[in-house]
Amino acid sequence: MRITLVSIHVEDQDRALAFYRDVLGFVPKVDIPMGAYRWLTVVAPDRPDGPELVLEPNAHPAARAYQDALLRDGIPVNSFEVDDVDAEHRRLRGKGVEFTRPPSDAGPVRIAMFADTCGNLVQIHARRSPG
Repeated sequence: MRITLVSIHVEDQDRALAFYRDVLGFVPKVDIPMGAYRWLTVVAPDRPDGPELVLEPNAHPAARAYQDALLRDGIPVNSFEVDDVDAEHRRLRGKGVEFTRPPSDAGPVRIAMFADTCGNLVQIHARRSPG
């Protein structure tokens, strides 16, 4: 068993693609028209055959309610691993990303959280060196 697809609900697929591609640096993998929406995925640039993030429309009422509840409660919808949270925080702030939680230590990881412009909070994390 393997993880190949992970969905994130977004308010607007075009805006989500622009953010996840142009700001975060993911690479589009699949973009197939499906009526009013698209089957739209992105991958990490260094892992083109790795897990795909599906930019899923939040058109279903349950999806929108779930997304709104997480955002309202300050809970990230997902967490992406980075090599250096502080460096990534500086890079993304330079691109205008609004952080809701600055870099901070949380047990064995260093984390930060930002809004993705598509209705979600997203966390980044890096494992800390033991010691």
